[in-house]
Amino acid sequence: MWLFGRKGASGFSSSSTAEQVTEGIDGTGFTAIVTGASSGIGTETTRVLALRGVHVIMGVRNMLAAKDVKETILKEIPSAKVDAMELDLSSMKSVRKFASEFKSSGLPLNILINNAGIMACPFSLSKDKIELQFATNHIGHFLLTNLLLDTIKKTSRESKKEGRIVNVSSEAHRFAYSEGICFDKINDESSYNNWRAYGQSKLANILHANELTRRLKEDGVDISANSLHPGTITTNLFRHNSAVNGLINVIGRLVLKNVQQGAATTCYVALHPQVKGISGKYFSDSNLAKTTAQGTDSDLAKKLWDFSMDLTK
Repeated sequence: MWLFGRKGASGFSSSSTAEQVTEGIDGTGFTAIVTGASSGIGTETTRVLALRGVHVIMGVRNMLAAKDVKETILKEIPSAKVDAMELDLSSMKSVRKFASEFKSSGLPLNILINNAGIMACPFSLSKDKIELQFATNHIGHFLLTNLLLDTIKKTSRESKKEGRIVNVSSEAHRFAYSEGICFDKINDESSYNNWRAYGQSKLANILHANELTRRLKEDGVDISANSLHPGTITTNLFRHNSAVNGLINVIGRLVLKNVQQGAATTCYVALHPQVKGISGKYFSDSNLAKTTAQGTDSDLAKKLWDFSMDLTK
């Protein structure tokens, strides 16, 4: 329970908020993309980054909701730089269009926060005929990252500042299928379990950051890639499970993180000087944390990378 959180080596704990972990940090001149920014921790991440001077581009499916978020942020922070662009991570066509439009804007890109996600939904396939949780939570972000990587490299080179890629994963990666990633059964409805499929997609977020780290180090570029667990938070992620959703609404305020605390680790990994030079790691409660053995399996990470490349060709 976050109520009993103790401070870790970073000086922060599970009860630290996004504002607290970024206090005193000046993000002026930085540009960030935050996916899934129209609700929950994505909105709070956007608000706090904007508060610290970062120009935030919200990648969202719902442009009307994004307009409301932008207006609310500007009322609180008149100097905030916040824009929205349409992005549906379950559609490769939409991801490619978003990346193309962003690159055409000529904007730099210092920070990419792969935040958007869906949780434990009934079995369905994306527009690209890929199981929806794997498609949205991993494949969409994998493709987006690859398409924007040259822009992040260019920005890092020209600004002489570290680029950061942040994958919002989950402790649910511990409950993935026994083999970790079911490469041969990604779209198999008969073996589908909504929670294990969610865990699989969150394990994929960790493995993606790890293999990306290896490749970035080979390239010798100043870009980090990390993954994190935001905490169990009172958000609309539980909407596909009415029983859990009801329980969350009743006891959530007592035992779960609020949105301000839920966005803390994301903002910490994206902005804090303590994270400089750290890559291929997993964070929780704004501190370094441990994954399962599968979460550090380099062979599994390479296999997932090749598998994801084939799917996104």
